Amino acid sequence: MTALPPPESLDIALSRTAKVPLSTQIYAALRDSIRDGRLAEGARLPSWRDLAAQLGVSRGTVRNAYERLIDEQLAVGLGAAGTRVAEGTMTAPPSGGRPVRAPSILELFSSFERPPLPFQMGVPAQDAFPFTLWSRIVGRAARAAAAAPVGYPDPRGHADLRREVAAVLAIARGIRCGPEQIFITAGYSGALGLAIRALRLDGATAWMEEPGFPLTRRALDLAGMTVMPVPVDSGGIDVEAGLARAPAAGLAVVTPGQQAPLGVTMTLPRRLALLDWAARTGAWIVEDDYLSELQLKGRAAPALASLDRDGRVLHAGTFSKTISPALRLGFLMVPPDLAGLFGEAAACLSPAPAAAMQRAVADFMVGGHYFRHLRRMKRLYAARQQTLLAALRDAAGAESPMAVEASGSLSVRLLLPPGSQDVAIAAAARADGLAPVPLSPWYADGLEAARPRGLLLGITNFQERRLSEDCRRLIDLVKRHG
Repeated sequence: MTALPPPESLDIALSRTAKVPLSTQIYAALRDSIRDGRLAEGARLPSWRDLAAQLGVSRGTVRNAYERLIDEQLAVGLGAAGTRVAEGTMTAPPSGGRPVRAPSILELFSSFERPPLPFQMGVPAQDAFPFTLWSRIVGRAARAAAAAPVGYPDPRGHADLRREVAAVLAIARGIRCGPEQIFITAGYSGALGLAIRALRLDGATAWMEEPGFPLTRRALDLAGMTVMPVPVDSGGIDVEAGLARAPAAGLAVVTPGQQAPLGVTMTLPRRLALLDWAARTGAWIVEDDYLSELQLKGRAAPALASLDRDGRVLHAGTFSKTISPALRLGFLMVPPDLAGLFGEAAACLSPAPAAAMQRAVADFMVGGHYFRHLRRMKRLYAARQQTLLAALRDAAGAESPMAVEASGSLSVRLLLPPGSQDVAIAAAARADGLAPVPLSPWYADGLEAARPRGLLLGITNFQERRLSEDCRRLIDLVKRHG
């Protein structure tokens, strides 16, 4: 984390006799320090309290200065993570010629191990989970794991859980596979990492849906791969566009069930074209089935892997949205011919997580609780999506330039007018206790200024008695920062 120099080195010299307000003087000093590089991009500013004490002014005076920096996109408010200098703000090279380091993902995300905020995505409904039943199952599994013979666990994952996952994939996703093809991983990221390592894809080109999950794009980049954005339309990923852009790519990462974040389901012709490309070129496909059976309307489409006759699709899933992200449990189904290779890779590089939680999830599935829970959640989430749509449309008003629409990935999409600063709006909302996700970072292609602007609002966690007020607060933030 980049530290802030003391106030005197930033030339924050306040004059209490000048006609210029103190907050404006503080703002101007910080603005100049940002633009000339004395404050690096990603640098964390002092808290209101600390800077106010150092300068002998009120916290409100410092807050006003910070809010002006945020309004002008010179800084980003990150709630409990503080206020940081925004990227792309420096107009002169930093002193000493040192490279500027942007804040990492871990620095920017401030919601780890905290209760979900209203509109937060990626987490299931906390108020609807069967905690009493789950606690009993976890306790029983922990005792069984503690009493088990001392020895190294199977790096592919606990046998009971692998067997249950194979059964669920056959019943719910139409995939014919055996437990020997299932690998239990540390969430989706563990599944993706295992696939890249085992298939030795470092340095290859990967097709990535445009728009697509930013963390997947970053993961491929960290693995040394060249990421090629391929546009998504109403039929899913445009295979013809992918062939035109990178016909020799070694990997495609897709979300065919419900595209993230647009929510479209890949059509059968597109699925067949994608499979044909992989079979002809020897490429691999990672199917990110992040929502599994949580299709809110009708029955979920069969998995892409169910159509694979050439052994090119690796099917990745997770329990993060169906049970809890705190489990850090996912799974990867690989074609039969790859089972031995992936077994070696798991043993040497990426063994399955601790067995106790795997036992608990297996027992949850064996007892029939998993499917019953999914059925309840589908009904609940469908109702909550309609409730949020109505509340958000009411808060925006009939004449609003903002469009409100249902989306996939258990979310509602709020489309903003062109030029709106959705990243700054989302940061300001988090500081105000709300957690929408900005839409523009899901796009990588083209100019940043031309990317669609919007907010993605999770439907799983909100208090209905406060929903109208939360929606009004969010719309007010959009209007102030738009």
